[in-house]
Amino acid sequence: MSARSLLAVLAVCVTALLVAGCGSDDSESSSSGGSAEQGKQIKVGLVTDIGGLNDRSFNQLANDGLKRAQSELGIQGRVLTSRANADYVPNLSTLAQQKYDLIIGVGFLMAEAVNTVAKKFPNANIAIIDQSQSLLKGKPANVRGLIFKEQQAGYLAGYLAGLYAKKEGGSKQTIGSVGGQKIPPVDHYIAGYQAGAEAANPKIKTLNGYSQDFVDQAKCKELALNQIGEGATVVFQVAGQCGLGVIDAAKEKQVQAIGVDADQSYLGPQVLTSAVKKVDVAVFDTVKLAQDGSFKGGTDQVFELKNDGVGLGKISAVGKEFEPQVQKIAEQIKSGELSDIPDEVGK
Repeated sequence: MSARSLLAVLAVCVTALLVAGCGSDDSESSSSGGSAEQGKQIKVGLVTDIGGLNDRSFNQLANDGLKRAQSELGIQGRVLTSRANADYVPNLSTLAQQKYDLIIGVGFLMAEAVNTVAKKFPNANIAIIDQSQSLLKGKPANVRGLIFKEQQAGYLAGYLAGLYAKKEGGSKQTIGSVGGQKIPPVDHYIAGYQAGAEAANPKIKTLNGYSQDFVDQAKCKELALNQIGEGATVVFQVAGQCGLGVIDAAKEKQVQAIGVDADQSYLGPQVLTSAVKKVDVAVFDTVKLAQDGSFKGGTDQVFELKNDGVGLGKISAVGKEFEPQVQKIAEQIKSGELSDIPDEVGK
């Protein structure tokens, strides 16, 4: 091979490497994960928020939904991980520029970025988890909001916690909660939790704090330990990966913890239950809409107890005796008999 030919080959290789290195992929599947018979071959991109895929709850669930779509629907999936807020617009824009058939932003924190990118790429189909399309500044017609009634799951978790504290709390009828940042999805959970606990146990005292972080587990653990020190027999984590520190604090001090988003019972017997929202189902269902051509922006899809979009995870052995009472409350919520569940934290 001549020197000129060799240089030409090297140039092609370097170009290919540069192209492959663009973006901030956490994972990418070059194959569909299924067969052509499964449906139209589309490309779906997922952008995580700063909590990352190792949060064992919110972002991990979204990725689980994407993986399921790859396996069952035969789509091609790609995940871009955001390590800072500044990554949101570039990551969303990368997928739009590469003409992905559906782009999903994971979380309330990227609402402004989704609004910006949707305006810049009006032909892109975009979905955002935890933010109503109607509340985006420009109300972009190409965005679909995937929102959850977290307060319903929080209420059930709080009702269970209130009953447990009533029996096991002794003279101190106290429970706690640790949120990440004070944003609507977090406060929906906490407001419901406090209301449910007070309905089950009018003597209950509720403690609440915010770590202002969704990643650093030490910050959440410190807040939980302080609440346990004040007598909390149950602590509820609403802080993603940071909240794993709350569950660790409960284990260390031999009290009960409540997980969030995903069923976190696998983290140990100290997990009384988990307030669950099915982000994985929301992602999968939205991919199906995009694949069959029925995805519509300019609207919201609401996931609640009535359509099995939120609920409780596994209830531990120490909570089993209260399960029938909690189930009765769940039925009241589903039927509409119980509907005035607050979604703002009043204290």
